Amino acid sequence: MSGVAGLDVTAERDRHPEVFRPRGWWHWLLGVAALAYLIYLGALFDFGRTFTGLPRLWVILRLMADWTGFADWDHAQLWSSMLETVAMAYLGTLLGSMIALPLGFLGARNVIPNAVFRFLTRRIFDGFRGLDQLIWALVFVRAMGLGPIAGILAIAVADAGTLAKLFSEAIENIDRKPIEGITSVGAGRLAVLRYAYLPQVMPVMVSQTLYLIESNTREATILGLVGAGGIGLRLSERIQINAWDQVAYIIVLILVTVALIDTASRYLRMRLIGISSR
Repeated sequence: MSGVAGLDVTAERDRHPEVFRPRGWWHWLLGVAALAYLIYLGALFDFGRTFTGLPRLWVILRLMADWTGFADWDHAQLWSSMLETVAMAYLGTLLGSMIALPLGFLGARNVIPNAVFRFLTRRIFDGFRGLDQLIWALVFVRAMGLGPIAGILAIAVADAGTLAKLFSEAIENIDRKPIEGITSVGAGRLAVLRYAYLPQVMPVMVSQTLYLIESNTREATILGLVGAGGIGLRLSERIQINAWDQVAYIIVLILVTVALIDTASRYLRMRLIGISSR
Protein backbone atom coordinates (compact mmCIF):
# COMPACT_ATOMS: atom_id res chain seq x y z
CA MET A 1 0.00 0.00 0.00
CA SER A 2 2.91 2.34 0.76
CA GLY A 3 4.29 1.78 -2.74
CA VAL A 4 0.94 2.69 -4.33
CA ALA A 5 0.68 5.78 -2.12
CA GLY A 6 4.18 6.76 -3.11
CA LEU A 7 3.34 6.42 -6.79
CA ASP A 8 0.20 8.53 -6.35
CA VAL A 9 2.09 11.29 -4.58
CA THR A 10 4.83 11.22 -7.20
CA ALA A 11 2.28 11.46 -10.00
CA GLU A 12 0.49 14.35 -8.35
CA ARG A 13 3.81 16.11 -7.77
CA ASP A 14 4.60 15.78 -11.46
CA ARG A 15 1.16 17.06 -12.47
CA HIS A 16 1.05 19.97 -10.00
CA PRO A 17 4.61 20.95 -9.14
CA GLU A 18 3.50 24.40 -7.89
CA VAL A 19 1.60 22.78 -5.01
CA PHE A 20 4.62 20.84 -3.73
CA ARG A 21 7.14 23.61 -4.33
CA PRO A 22 8.70 24.82 -1.03
CA ARG A 23 7.44 28.18 0.14
CA GLY A 24 9.71 31.07 -0.76
CA TRP A 25 11.08 33.63 1.64
CA TRP A 26 8.44 36.18 0.64
CA HIS A 27 5.67 33.89 1.92
CA TRP A 28 7.25 33.94 5.36
CA LEU A 29 7.77 37.69 5.11
CA LEU A 30 4.08 38.24 4.39
CA GLY A 31 3.13 36.01 7.31
CA VAL A 32 5.37 37.93 9.70
CA ALA A 33 4.00 41.25 8.40
CA ALA A 34 0.40 40.08 8.91
CA LEU A 35 1.20 38.92 12.45
CA ALA A 36 2.89 42.23 13.24
CA TYR A 37 -0.15 44.13 11.95
CA LEU A 38 -2.49 42.08 14.16
CA ILE A 39 -0.29 42.83 17.18
CA TYR A 40 -0.38 46.52 16.26
CA LEU A 41 -4.18 46.48 16.06
CA GLY A 42 -4.36 44.76 19.41
CA ALA A 43 -2.16 47.47 20.92
CA LEU A 44 -4.52 50.16 19.59
CA PHE A 45 -7.52 48.57 21.29
CA ASP A 46 -7.61 49.84 24.86
CA PHE A 47 -9.07 46.97 26.89
CA GLY A 48 -8.70 48.95 30.11
CA ARG A 49 -10.88 51.78 28.84
CA THR A 50 -13.47 49.25 27.68
CA PHE A 51 -13.88 47.75 31.14
CA THR A 52 -13.78 51.10 32.96
CA GLY A 53 -16.51 52.41 30.64
CA LEU A 54 -18.94 49.57 31.38
CA PRO A 55 -20.30 51.18 34.60
CA ARG A 56 -21.04 54.42 32.71
CA LEU A 57 -22.75 52.39 29.99
CA TRP A 58 -24.94 50.74 32.64
CA VAL A 59 -25.93 54.16 33.99
CA ILE A 60 -26.89 55.33 30.48
CA LEU A 61 -29.00 52.21 29.92
CA ARG A 62 -30.82 52.77 33.20
CA LEU A 63 -31.54 56.39 32.26
CA MET A 64 -32.83 55.26 28.85
CA ALA A 65 -35.29 52.92 30.56
CA ASP A 66 -36.71 55.68 32.80
CA TRP A 67 -39.69 57.19 30.97
CA THR A 68 -41.31 58.88 33.96
CA GLY A 69 -41.27 62.24 32.16
CA PHE A 70 -42.97 60.85 29.05
CA ALA A 71 -45.95 63.23 29.28
CA ASP A 72 -43.70 66.31 29.31
CA TRP A 73 -41.75 65.49 26.16
CA ASP A 74 -42.28 67.51 22.99
CA HIS A 75 -43.98 64.72 21.04
CA ALA A 76 -45.21 67.04 18.28
CA GLN A 77 -41.66 68.11 17.48
CA LEU A 78 -40.34 64.55 17.49
CA TRP A 79 -43.14 63.16 15.31
CA SER A 80 -42.86 66.05 12.83
CA SER A 81 -39.09 65.44 12.65
CA MET A 82 -39.75 61.73 12.03
CA LEU A 83 -42.14 62.59 9.20
CA GLU A 84 -39.50 64.97 7.82
CA THR A 85 -37.00 62.12 7.79
CA VAL A 86 -39.42 59.84 5.92
CA ALA A 87 -40.16 62.63 3.43
CA MET A 88 -36.44 63.22 2.99
CA ALA A 89 -35.85 59.54 2.22
CA TYR A 90 -38.81 59.38 -0.16
CA LEU A 91 -37.99 62.56 -2.10
CA GLY A 92 -34.27 61.76 -2.25
CA THR A 93 -34.90 58.25 -3.57
CA LEU A 94 -37.49 59.50 -6.07
CA LEU A 95 -35.13 62.16 -7.40
CA GLY A 96 -32.27 59.66 -7.55
CA SER A 97 -34.38 57.16 -9.51
CA MET A 98 -35.40 59.87 -11.99
CA ILE A 99 -31.73 60.67 -12.60
CA ALA A 100 -30.80 56.98 -12.76
CA LEU A 101 -33.42 56.05 -15.39
CA PRO A 102 -31.76 57.72 -18.41
CA LEU A 103 -28.30 56.92 -17.07
CA GLY A 104 -29.24 53.25 -16.83
CA PHE A 105 -30.10 53.15 -20.54
CA LEU A 106 -26.90 55.03 -21.42
CA GLY A 107 -24.83 52.50 -19.50
CA ALA A 108 -26.44 49.37 -20.99
CA ARG A 109 -24.46 47.40 -23.55
CA ASN A 110 -27.47 46.48 -25.66
CA VAL A 111 -28.58 50.13 -25.89
CA ILE A 112 -25.24 51.92 -26.33
CA PRO A 113 -22.83 49.78 -28.35
CA ASN A 114 -20.01 52.37 -28.13
CA ALA A 115 -17.63 50.91 -25.54
CA VAL A 116 -15.83 54.18 -24.81
CA PHE A 117 -19.05 56.13 -24.16
CA ARG A 118 -20.41 53.30 -22.03
CA PHE A 119 -17.18 53.12 -20.05
CA LEU A 120 -17.27 56.85 -19.29
CA THR A 121 -20.94 56.65 -18.33
CA ARG A 122 -20.29 53.83 -15.89
CA ARG A 123 -17.47 55.82 -14.31
CA ILE A 124 -20.06 58.51 -13.60
CA PHE A 125 -22.05 55.83 -11.76
CA ASP A 126 -18.95 55.00 -9.73
CA GLY A 127 -18.40 58.66 -8.93
CA PHE A 128 -21.93 59.08 -7.61
CA ARG A 129 -21.99 55.95 -5.48
CA GLY A 130 -18.29 55.93 -4.60
CA LEU A 131 -18.86 58.38 -1.75
CA ASP A 132 -21.14 57.54 1.14
CA GLN A 133 -24.33 59.53 1.65
CA LEU A 134 -22.82 60.99 4.81
CA ILE A 135 -19.98 62.57 2.81
CA TRP A 136 -22.42 63.99 0.28
CA ALA A 137 -24.52 65.34 3.16
CA LEU A 138 -21.52 67.17 4.60
CA VAL A 139 -20.86 68.71 1.18
CA PHE A 140 -24.45 69.82 0.66
CA VAL A 141 -24.83 71.10 4.22
CA ARG A 142 -21.80 73.27 3.58
CA ALA A 143 -23.22 74.47 0.27
CA MET A 144 -26.96 74.69 1.07
CA GLY A 145 -26.94 75.22 4.81
CA LEU A 146 -28.69 73.22 7.52
CA GLY A 147 -31.97 71.54 6.68
CA PRO A 148 -33.56 68.60 4.85
CA ILE A 149 -32.66 69.89 1.36
CA ALA A 150 -29.06 68.82 1.99
CA GLY A 151 -30.21 65.35 3.00
CA ILE A 152 -32.49 65.03 -0.02
CA LEU A 153 -29.67 65.94 -2.41
CA ALA A 154 -27.21 63.63 -0.64
CA ILE A 155 -29.59 60.67 -0.94
CA ALA A 156 -30.42 61.54 -4.56
CA VAL A 157 -26.80 61.71 -5.70
CA ALA A 158 -25.72 58.50 -3.97
CA ASP A 159 -28.83 56.60 -5.09
CA ALA A 160 -28.51 57.84 -8.66
CA GLY A 161 -25.22 55.97 -9.03
CA THR A 162 -26.47 52.83 -7.32
CA LEU A 163 -29.77 52.65 -9.19
CA ALA A 164 -28.18 53.53 -12.53
CA LYS A 165 -25.86 50.54 -12.19
CA LEU A 166 -28.72 48.24 -11.20
CA PHE A 167 -30.96 49.58 -13.98
CA SER A 168 -28.27 49.13 -16.64
CA GLU A 169 -27.68 45.52 -15.57
CA ALA A 170 -31.42 44.81 -15.68
CA ILE A 171 -31.66 46.34 -19.16
CA GLU A 172 -28.78 44.22 -20.41
CA ASN A 173 -30.58 41.03 -19.34
CA ILE A 174 -33.91 41.61 -21.08
CA ASP A 175 -35.41 39.30 -23.70
CA ARG A 176 -34.50 40.22 -27.28
CA LYS A 177 -37.69 38.89 -28.86
CA PRO A 178 -39.96 41.90 -28.07
CA ILE A 179 -37.25 44.19 -29.44
CA GLU A 180 -37.04 42.25 -32.69
CA GLY A 181 -40.83 42.17 -33.00
CA ILE A 182 -41.28 45.94 -32.55
CA THR A 183 -38.30 46.71 -34.78
CA SER A 184 -39.70 44.48 -37.56
CA VAL A 185 -42.80 46.68 -37.87
CA GLY A 186 -40.71 49.80 -38.40
CA ALA A 187 -40.74 51.31 -34.90
CA GLY A 188 -38.21 54.04 -34.19
CA ARG A 189 -35.51 53.98 -31.54
CA LEU A 190 -37.54 55.76 -28.88
CA ALA A 191 -40.57 53.55 -29.53
CA VAL A 192 -38.42 50.45 -29.10
CA LEU A 193 -37.11 51.76 -25.78
CA ARG A 194 -40.61 52.66 -24.63
CA TYR A 195 -42.50 49.52 -25.69
CA ALA A 196 -39.83 46.80 -25.71
CA TYR A 197 -37.22 47.71 -23.12
CA LEU A 198 -39.15 49.61 -20.46
CA PRO A 199 -42.04 47.15 -19.85
CA GLN A 200 -39.55 44.36 -19.17
CA VAL A 201 -37.41 46.26 -16.68
CA MET A 202 -39.99 48.49 -15.02
CA PRO A 203 -41.00 45.94 -12.31
CA VAL A 204 -37.34 45.48 -11.40
CA MET A 205 -36.74 49.24 -11.32
CA VAL A 206 -39.74 49.93 -9.13
CA SER A 207 -38.86 47.06 -6.79
CA GLN A 208 -35.30 48.31 -6.34
CA THR A 209 -36.52 51.87 -5.77
CA LEU A 210 -39.00 50.72 -3.12
CA TYR A 211 -36.25 48.83 -1.33
CA LEU A 212 -34.03 51.91 -1.27
CA ILE A 213 -36.83 54.03 0.20
CA GLU A 214 -36.90 51.71 3.20
CA SER A 215 -33.09 51.66 3.42
CA ASN A 216 -32.81 55.42 3.06
CA THR A 217 -35.17 56.01 5.98
CA ARG A 218 -32.44 54.62 8.21
CA GLU A 219 -29.73 56.52 6.33
CA ALA A 220 -31.67 59.79 6.60
CA THR A 221 -31.52 59.44 10.38
CA ILE A 222 -27.72 59.42 10.25
CA LEU A 223 -27.69 62.37 7.85
CA GLY A 224 -29.60 64.39 10.44
CA LEU A 225 -26.64 64.05 12.82
CA VAL A 226 -24.53 66.23 10.51
CA GLY A 227 -27.19 68.92 10.12
CA ALA A 228 -29.40 67.55 7.35
CA GLY A 229 -32.53 67.86 9.47
CA GLY A 230 -35.09 65.29 10.48
CA ILE A 231 -35.15 63.02 13.50
CA GLY A 232 -31.38 62.61 13.43
CA LEU A 233 -30.97 66.26 14.39
CA ARG A 234 -33.33 65.77 17.36
CA LEU A 235 -31.41 62.66 18.36
CA SER A 236 -28.14 64.58 18.29
CA GLU A 237 -29.63 67.36 20.43
CA ARG A 238 -30.87 64.90 23.08
CA ILE A 239 -27.52 63.12 23.23
CA GLN A 240 -25.69 66.41 23.75
CA ILE A 241 -27.86 67.33 26.74
CA ASN A 242 -27.81 63.76 28.14
CA ALA A 243 -31.59 63.33 27.79
CA TRP A 244 -31.18 59.56 27.49
CA ASP A 245 -34.83 58.79 28.15
CA GLN A 246 -35.81 60.78 25.06
CA VAL A 247 -32.91 59.21 23.12
CA ALA A 248 -34.43 55.80 23.82
CA TYR A 249 -37.86 57.06 22.75
CA ILE A 250 -36.44 58.41 19.49
CA ILE A 251 -34.68 55.10 18.81
CA VAL A 252 -37.94 53.20 19.36
CA LEU A 253 -39.72 55.69 17.09
CA ILE A 254 -37.14 55.12 14.36
CA LEU A 255 -37.35 51.33 14.67
CA VAL A 256 -41.14 51.31 14.48
CA THR A 257 -41.17 53.65 11.48
CA VAL A 258 -38.57 51.63 9.59
CA ALA A 259 -40.46 48.40 10.35
CA LEU A 260 -43.72 49.86 9.01
CA ILE A 261 -42.04 51.16 5.86
CA ASP A 262 -40.26 47.84 5.36
CA THR A 263 -43.56 45.93 5.66
CA ALA A 264 -45.34 48.24 3.21
CA SER A 265 -42.39 48.17 0.80
CA ARG A 266 -42.18 44.38 0.87
CA TYR A 267 -45.92 44.08 0.26
CA LEU A 268 -45.74 46.41 -2.74
CA ARG A 269 -42.69 44.62 -4.16
CA MET A 270 -44.35 41.23 -3.86
CA ARG A 271 -47.54 42.49 -5.49
CA LEU A 272 -45.50 44.09 -8.25
CA ILE A 273 -43.71 40.91 -9.23
CA GLY A 274 -46.83 38.79 -8.77
CA ILE A 275 -45.86 36.86 -5.63
CA SER A 276 -48.14 36.52 -2.61
CA SER A 277 -46.87 38.47 0.39
CA ARG A 278 -47.90 35.73 2.80
